[in-house]
Amino acid sequence: MLLSKEFTEDSIFFDKKKKRWIKEAEGLGGKIDMELMVMKEVKLGPYRFRNVPTFVFNDENNVTSYPYMCGILGNDILRRFNVILNYPAGEIHLLPNTHYRDQFDYSYSGIELYLINGIIIIGDVAKGSPAEAAGIKEGDEVIGINKVFTQNLDQYKVALQTPNEKVKIVLRRDQRLFDVEFKVKSILR
Repeated sequence: MLLSKEFTEDSIFFDKKKKRWIKEAEGLGGKIDMELMVMKEVKLGPYRFRNVPTFVFNDENNVTSYPYMCGILGNDILRRFNVILNYPAGEIHLLPNTHYRDQFDYSYSGIELYLINGIIIIGDVAKGSPAEAAGIKEGDEVIGINKVFTQNLDQYKVALQTPNEKVKIVLRRDQRLFDVEFKVKSILR
């Protein structure tokens, strides 16, 4: 789910004291800070999902058309269905597929990984995140994660998606190799 900050401040759906995790997103408009939280329940027609990771952002460009709409249904929910759009009739048909019961990703490391010219680089490091506490900085080069040195971006991202597990990362900064270790947090708590 992707919701506008204005909606969450206006609505009764969210506890103002609910823990929010800082995250950065990047798209056509550049980088934007977001808050990551867990929505207790989302209903989509007859389908119900519990504990849905939800991103809240300051919608400066009014992408969500608030107050007419409040947010955007994300691909992590839609990938669980075969979706048929019947434009002439104005209908959307959803049929659960093999991903319907997949778990949501509740992991939080506080870092983004980017593959740039064959090198995996640390992108944004969120303030107050486990990665920041471990001393990781934006621009550090990732040499390996958990004794895996494949330079496979997907494999490294998977290693960062197990909540409550320790992760050991070998980095290069200023031509110096070093390693850091931290525990991936769970946003579900």
